[in-house]
Amino acid sequence: MFLRNGPIGLIFHVVFVIFILAPLVMVCAVAFTSEGFITLPKDGLSLRWFRAILENPRFMEAFYFSLGLGLLSATLAIVLAIPSALAIARFRFPGREALMAFFLSPLMIPHVVLGLAFLRFFTTIGMAGTYIGLVVAHTIIVIPYALRLVLASATGMDPVLERAALSLGASSWITFRRIVLPLIMPGVVSGWVIAFITSFDELTMSIFIASPSTTTLPVRIFLHIEDTIDPLVTAVSAALIYMTVIAVFILDRTVGLEKLFVGKGRT
Repeated sequence: MFLRNGPIGLIFHVVFVIFILAPLVMVCAVAFTSEGFITLPKDGLSLRWFRAILENPRFMEAFYFSLGLGLLSATLAIVLAIPSALAIARFRFPGREALMAFFLSPLMIPHVVLGLAFLRFFTTIGMAGTYIGLVVAHTIIVIPYALRLVLASATGMDPVLERAALSLGASSWITFRRIVLPLIMPGVVSGWVIAFITSFDELTMSIFIASPSTTTLPVRIFLHIEDTIDPLVTAVSAALIYMTVIAVFILDRTVGLEKLFVGKGRT
């Protein structure tokens, strides 16, 4: 108890937070250097490398491509996860555990192996390097995250509410839209967010199936640091960190993170 709540526990938590935040702080600091190599700013802050991002069309194209790919893959994963989670949570049927293991199997397979498998499969069917192939691959690897979170919400849902709506004459669609979906919305939102982040950040598998016309931002960063190591990569990383912080702040101020992810609003 002393270690958890006493001075030692406080010191441990402070050290842990510093350990987690230190790399992010260093990346954000290096992004403001005016030098042509990775180093902390010595002669004041400079926006040189942030301007370089806007002047580099390959990075901007890769960013917008990853953004669209993440949005589409996360949405498809949630659309598939909702009925699957409801079926697994509500019913007991032969092969239920096998179906659950099948949906979660991408978590158990290294992404290098998945990348090689997708490359061979897409090459065989003529979809190698295509946008559709990349969407399919990303949807498959993010489904487990969406399913687990939606399933957690669906398992905790009281079935009496759904049966009450049906007994009062509501159709199955209205019951789902007005009763079931609001009850599982925290799992749906959190599952979509995690799926989007996973898709946007995916590198290992994307390297195998991406092409010059379907290059994601992580792949573009990887290709860039193969040729040169300059603060441009840190500026890209810092910009993504700033955008994430701003998005979370706006979401919290407008909707409330408690309402979205926990299902509780502000009092």
